[in-house]
Amino acid sequence: MSTTTLPAPGQSPTLHTKRLPAVAFLGIAVVALGVSAAICYGAGIGGWVLTLVLGLILYMVGVYFAVRAVEGARSARNRTWSALIHSAFVLAVLPLASVTWTLISKGMERFDGDFFNASMNNIGARDPNGGAYHAIIGTLEQVGIAAAITIPLGVLGAIYIVEYGRGRFTFLIRFFVDVMTGIPSIVAGLFVLAFWVLIVSPWFNDGAPAFSGFAAALALSVLMLPTIVRSTEEMLRLVPAPLREGSYALGVPKWKTILKIVIPTALPGIVTGIMLSIARAAGETAPVLLVAGGSAAINFNPFTGQQGSLSLFVFQQAGDASRFAPARAWTGALTLVALVLILTIAAKLLARRNRIPR
Repeated sequence: MSTTTLPAPGQSPTLHTKRLPAVAFLGIAVVALGVSAAICYGAGIGGWVLTLVLGLILYMVGVYFAVRAVEGARSARNRTWSALIHSAFVLAVLPLASVTWTLISKGMERFDGDFFNASMNNIGARDPNGGAYHAIIGTLEQVGIAAAITIPLGVLGAIYIVEYGRGRFTFLIRFFVDVMTGIPSIVAGLFVLAFWVLIVSPWFNDGAPAFSGFAAALALSVLMLPTIVRSTEEMLRLVPAPLREGSYALGVPKWKTILKIVIPTALPGIVTGIMLSIARAAGETAPVLLVAGGSAAINFNPFTGQQGSLSLFVFQQAGDASRFAPARAWTGALTLVALVLILTIAAKLLARRNRIPR
C-alpha cells in the first residue's frame, strides 16, 4: 500500500518530492547580479542602482524556471512570489537603514556638551562653537503647547463622532477633518500669521505684531488636530461592540463605559496617532519661520519674543555659508529624530501600563 506524505504547514501540496537546495538560490542570485552588471556597465546604460534592479528581475526569472524544473509549476509560483515579497521588504528597509546610518555617522561630529548647552547667539561664520540649546527649548515648548491644545480636542472630537454623532453635522465634521489633513504647513502658518500675529496679538503688545513660540504652537495645532481626530476615530471603531454592550448590560453609564472600557482598549492605537502628529509638528519649519521668527538666542518664554526650533535650526544651518554649519545641521537632525524616538518610546510604555489586560 502506498502512503501519501502531507505537506508541511505553510507549504502548498505538490506531487514533486524533490526540493531545490538553498545554495541554488545563492547561485542564481550571483549569476543574476553578474549578468546584470555585465549588461549595465558593459553597455554603459546605468550604475549600481540599475544593476540591482535588473539583477532582481533576472533573479526572479531564474528562481521561477529553476524551481519549475525541479519542484513543479505550482511550487515555482509560490517560491517566486515569496522571493518577491522578501525583496520588497529589503528594498523598503534599505532607505530607512541608509537614513539612519547617515544621521548617526554625520550627526555624531558635534554631539557634544557645547552643542546642547549653547545657542547660536553671537556665533560668527568662523566660530566652530555654537549649539542648539535655544532650538531644543523652542521645540519642546511649542510642541508641548500644541499637544496640550490638540490632544484633548482631537480625542473628544473623535469620541463625539464615534459614540454620539449622527446625521449631517457629523458628516460635515468628518469632511472638514479630511480636508484639513491635506493642508500644507505653510497655509497653517499664514493663517496664524494673519489672524493671531497681525490681528489678535497687537491688542496685548501696544499695537505691534508679536512673533512668539505660542503663535508657532497654534500653527502646529492646526496641523496636528486632523491627524489625532482621524486616528483616534479609527481606533475607537475597532473596539468590539460586545464590550460596550456588556458594560451597558451591567448598568454602567455611557460616559463611564467610554472612559473605563472603550478608551483603554483603543489606547495603544490612539497613542500611536498622537505620536505621529507630534512627530510631524516637531519637523515643521515653515510655520515656525513665519510666526515665531527663529531667534538664535535662548528664550524660555513662549508667549513673548521670537523663538527658534530644531527643524528651523537645521534649515538655517544647512543653508549657512560657514564650513562649520553642516556639522551643526546634521547633529540638529539627529537630535530631532532622537527626541521624537524618546517621546514615542515613553508614550508606548505609558500606554502599555494603562491598557486593559486581556
